[in-house]
Amino acid sequence: MWADIELAVMTGLRPHLPGVRVADELPDQLETRLPLDWVQVAGGADDQVTDTATVDVHSFAATRAAAWDLAERTRTAMHALAATHNPGQKVVIDDVTTAERPVLVPYGNPALRRAVATYTVSTRERAPS
Repeated sequence: MWADIELAVMTGLRPHLPGVRVADELPDQLETRLPLDWVQVAGGADDQVTDTATVDVHSFAATRAAAWDLAERTRTAMHALAATHNPGQKVVIDDVTTAERPVLVPYGNPALRRAVATYTVSTRERAPS
């Protein structure tokens, strides 16, 4: 059985990003809950051993500068997930690469700014101990 990659990424990011809400759904009144990273699996494939997921991370903040800062901190945190495991999910994150570096993307709400980056996250199930 394949792991919930969104959950594995969110669980892994939270200790690296204190003060940042990390979620797989956007809350109501988003502009009042900043800073926030929204994690979404956008596709991927597997070879029956390794699950390779394409993961988009949307970094929301109140200003352009804060969105850039959050996106770069998140990129560093994403790379720190490589060669780790999540015992609760029995998943090993083998590798994380940046497929698309963070870019600012309009969101349609003048009270916030968003930067989006895309990562490739390779995982496999951890063998029972």
